[in-house]
Amino acid sequence: MAIWNLGSINADFVYAVPHIPGPGETLSSTKREIFLGGKGTNMSVAAARAAATVHHIGAVGDDGEWAVDRLMEYGVDTRFIARVDEDTAQAVITVDPQGENMIILFPGANNAIPQAILQEAMAEAQTGDWLLIQNETNLQRTAATLGKKMGLKVAYAAAPFDANRVQAVLPHLDLLFLNAVEADQLEKATGQRPEALGVQDVIVTLGGDGADWFGPEGRRHFDAIPVTPVDTTGAGDTFTGYVLAGLDRGHPMAQAINLAMRAAALMVTRHGTADVIPDLKDLKDFRP
Repeated sequence: MAIWNLGSINADFVYAVPHIPGPGETLSSTKREIFLGGKGTNMSVAAARAAATVHHIGAVGDDGEWAVDRLMEYGVDTRFIARVDEDTAQAVITVDPQGENMIILFPGANNAIPQAILQEAMAEAQTGDWLLIQNETNLQRTAATLGKKMGLKVAYAAAPFDANRVQAVLPHLDLLFLNAVEADQLEKATGQRPEALGVQDVIVTLGGDGADWFGPEGRRHFDAIPVTPVDTTGAGDTFTGYVLAGLDRGHPMAQAINLAMRAAALMVTRHGTADVIPDLKDLKDFRP
């Protein structure tokens, strides 16, 4: 089958800093690198590197052709990336020596994806394909509603978190990804724990403590693979892309999560975002 990802495309400016700066603080960085990024891009690249067929639905400005070319090089179908009269989105990322990060987003073209390009993409989707959405673009509710009507399985990564946007798409979801903070925020907004949201499968990632899967048979915990992180940017997106790729290839959920845990563990040992997401060969050679 295939994965259709309505997702963001960013230029990531990554600064290595001695510590995450506080309010009013001026801090010199020790290094600057520029990467292809965005939660949507990271997920598309991760799923493609996990051997899924991935179609990316998104938008860039005139300054974003390099990003489209890079996605194509990574095996992602880029036919449904629109060119719009907005600058390509940017992220300014600071990373400290422990691998923790702080991110400032400029949404740009990610919030200007034309509905026509979404409809063109959905016209090629087939029943049983996966539709993936997340909170760095417009058209999420439209996509979820359309995807469900067409018989697609709808997955949603609820980041950056917005309780109203999550609740707007909940009735259409088959799979929901949250991190621990987002799960707490959603519970406060709805009064419901993950297993009571009405979504068939909910995965709550717990960073170094692993992940919990709330499925038809209840809660199941997966331990994290112990590694020394150098940069946690993109690890959650890598996990999401790998889970969906595994499910799309017919793997049981537990097998898909276990492979995704390995991919996320390897990812945090690398500096960067989409450009350094591991592929299946990397995972085969990975010895934590």
